[in-house]
Amino acid sequence: MVSLADLAWYLRRLNCMSPTEIPWRLRDTFMKRLWITRQMWDAAADPAATRLCRTTPPPPCQRIPPSAVSDDARERLLRTAESLMRGEWHVFGCQRNDMASDPDWFFDPITGKRAPQNAYCFSVNYRRGAAGEVKYVWELSRHQHLTILAAAYALTGNQRYAERIATHLQSWWEHNPFLTGINWASGIEVGLRLIAWVWIRRLLSDWPGTRCLFDQNPVFASHLYHHQQYLSQLPSRRSSANNHLLAEMVGLFVATCALPWFAHSGSWRRQAAAALNKEFVKQTFPSGIHRELASGYHAFVLELGFIAALEGDAAGYPLSPATRERLRAMADSTAALVDVSNAPPRQGDCDSGTALSLDGEGFRQWDSLLATAATIFGPCEWWPHVKADDLRTPFLTSLTSRRSRTAGRRPTQRPAHFADAGIVILRAKADTSREIWCRCDGGPHGYLSTAAHAHADALSVEVRYGGLEVLCDPGTYRYYCADKWRDYFRSTLAHNTLELDGAAQSKLGGPFLWMRQAHSRTLAVKLDADELFWEACHDGYRTARHVRRVRMDAVASQIAIEDEIESKGGHACRLAFHLGPAVQASLRGNRAVLSWADAAGQFAWIELPPALSWRAIRGQEDPPLGWFSPSYGQKVPTTTLLGEGRVESGLPLNTLLRFDGGHSAAQDEVCDGAATQDPVGA
Repeated sequence: MVSLADLAWYLRRLNCMSPTEIPWRLRDTFMKRLWITRQMWDAAADPAATRLCRTTPPPPCQRIPPSAVSDDARERLLRTAESLMRGEWHVFGCQRNDMASDPDWFFDPITGKRAPQNAYCFSVNYRRGAAGEVKYVWELSRHQHLTILAAAYALTGNQRYAERIATHLQSWWEHNPFLTGINWASGIEVGLRLIAWVWIRRLLSDWPGTRCLFDQNPVFASHLYHHQQYLSQLPSRRSSANNHLLAEMVGLFVATCALPWFAHSGSWRRQAAAALNKEFVKQTFPSGIHRELASGYHAFVLELGFIAALEGDAAGYPLSPATRERLRAMADSTAALVDVSNAPPRQGDCDSGTALSLDGEGFRQWDSLLATAATIFGPCEWWPHVKADDLRTPFLTSLTSRRSRTAGRRPTQRPAHFADAGIVILRAKADTSREIWCRCDGGPHGYLSTAAHAHADALSVEVRYGGLEVLCDPGTYRYYCADKWRDYFRSTLAHNTLELDGAAQSKLGGPFLWMRQAHSRTLAVKLDADELFWEACHDGYRTARHVRRVRMDAVASQIAIEDEIESKGGHACRLAFHLGPAVQASLRGNRAVLSWADAAGQFAWIELPPALSWRAIRGQEDPPLGWFSPSYGQKVPTTTLLGEGRVESGLPLNTLLRFDGGHSAAQDEVCDGAATQDPVGA
């Protein structure tokens, strides 16, 4: 029975659909109801195994020479593999200890709930927590812990790893027959599972039990067939056609390229290739920024693109030149966005997801992406230095000797203004330990009508000093079973921007739904050697327009932020500046000294608008304020400097953030006053 809360969500979701999408949704719902007749209880009895044309192994990757693998990468991988062999695995910061032989594929360690195992998959309502924190359930069934074990086997030949993989796969196939249980409820999970299976089969190619586990196993044949049938007939579409569709089609494309076992394999491959050639271009700005404007998903989509391109090359079915050119643009923008430590922006949602895991815990995803991109496309002269310290790059790029030297023009200097995405990077003292890096957000709210992974962060800024988070973006924390936290981490108040009249710039409609979206516009950008300036506005507040100006002075090592509203009258406002978790603050009136460990005597000070009343808040639970999510599923307290009061039209609020340049009397006054107080965040 549908609850009132669910009914309200469905009505809001309906409101975000175009008139042409509604009949398609009705058809899709009807089809999924009909598919209940296809639900299986025993994959071993599935006639799909008789539909095989032939069984062929996937195109092999070349054996990785020891010199191509750093000692650190090898040690991380084997340490993680041995932890898995002991039955231990970290899932979004939560350790599971039941991974030894027959894990519970339906258990959520966060809530202690067990998702439905025997229910028809499309009847399971997982959106409001009835199935627990479902990402913790799904993560296990992506089988990326098994690709880690497969990589460990490929490096060492240790058969213990292969035998554990076989045990887990046989367990999953037995407990998850076609359309039965939570692990069939989402297409992205089906697609990522196919990628994992192809790579497990590839990396176990010389294990004596491989043909029995895969090629001669009717149970695997049944699952392989139905995974591809599912994706070919039930892809994400219309307002749901974001990164999920790409993951679904990459899974289908990889499986049909590497394991073309069925009569439908050719038509499925062509369907997937056509979708990928369309969607990679459609979902990415020409500048190379992914249109969801969520940094974590930018990395995820680029990784999917590399996997699809290399698998297609290896099988003789390359993606189109336009797709390869867009992937190259994504690689260049990835290199342009990072700070001096090669850390990416933290814009929008990030669920710490990867498309293919071949490294142990602790590897750096963006470094790995840049290393792969450098091998495929070649780095530009301005690219940051990346240490080759991952396993995914040598494994992936050994699939084919073809290299994508695309014909399109590449930037001759490091881009800082991505006009189509509304992103500007102000950067002073680049590539030094005192680099000042500032991301300014004046772009679209998100992608498609739902803007599923967007935050209400129009005109927000991120500031880093030598790679240290000084003014930080809060991150994501969790998607399900955490309504107030999901709402907080996406809210305007959780970002370094201005809130008017207690309302967010964009209106929430659900965990992945926005009913009304603020529209931002960049007004001016100057990136001269002697002046770094950005100005933008947004219309999220219907009775006022918010205009923000940011100036960076490289000589004085300072950033000036000016907030102004254009309105018929004044408004109650809250202006928040969220400090990184390593930063301590001593606040006196509207001035604060910021310090951090290992700073070698360095510190910063911030002068806040005196028209507002300021206080420092750290780790407040109800309502949430002063939190930072370093990765999915984790949150730590951090200090928020919150100013409250009124802002009048035409009277700007001025903030000045200064680092180690230019000692002033004002700075002395801050230091003298702060010395008498306990720092917040100590």
